Amino acid sequence: MTTGVTHQEDTLLTEQVGPVRRLIMNRPKSRNALSEEMINALSTAIDQAEADQETRVIVLAANGTVFSAGHDLKELNSHRNDADKGEAFFNRIFTACSELMQKIQTISKIVIAEIQGTATAAGCQLVASCDLAIAVNEADFGTPGVNIGLFCTGPGVALTRSVPRKQAMELLVTGEMIDAHTAKAYGIVNRVVPKDYLRIVVDKYAIEIAGKSAQALTFGKQAIYRQDEMPLADAYALATDVMKNNLLADDAIEGVNAFIEKRKPDWPSLK
Repeated sequence: MTTGVTHQEDTLLTEQVGPVRRLIMNRPKSRNALSEEMINALSTAIDQAEADQETRVIVLAANGTVFSAGHDLKELNSHRNDADKGEAFFNRIFTACSELMQKIQTISKIVIAEIQGTATAAGCQLVASCDLAIAVNEADFGTPGVNIGLFCTGPGVALTRSVPRKQAMELLVTGEMIDAHTAKAYGIVNRVVPKDYLRIVVDKYAIEIAGKSAQALTFGKQAIYRQDEMPLADAYALATDVMKNNLLADDAIEGVNAFIEKRKPDWPSLK
């Protein structure tokens, strides 16, 4: 069921189609910069989507030719006239941005980035923080902060957890842009598709994932991110505990029985 598009002061559009909620950054004139307003709008909208039982998958998209150009440099620069030369605001904006990126990975629902154009700096960080990312051929990616004397340290956290370290460092220290196919080779995006097929492909992924066991996805997503930085033995200990609890859950009982009985599962978590 399509419930239409609602406006959040025009900064962010929300579109609900069945179990898929699409959050559309709507500041094309400012290249969908991650201003304080945009970060807060995204954070609030993600909280709302996480709390909504009908929503199974969240898609992050954008209007215009740029997915997101990262932090709003004009906004940052305007605070240099503050009494503390901007220190308090800089701390607040970078903390809020970091919390947004972590929220994407700690919520139970799968988040897909739908990238129709350029993603740079914190915009590239946003892509790397999503669970899946699908981009058009014309999209490009980079962390060019070093070119203006501001190393993309925050984006580097997401990148070094998504791509091999040397590829991440190449982006961070050169500030050069890479095309969508190179981004796929690096592991920043999952697929690269023609522009006319972007939404079709994203929706295909979203609907397929939305039909999976919500319990299994919640168990799995949280565990995968938690184990990533653990020593091997600790990671397997976590996985053992999660799989045990997962197997005891209603969806696994139904899923295993359905497999044995050669029928399609009827997930309790989706009722």
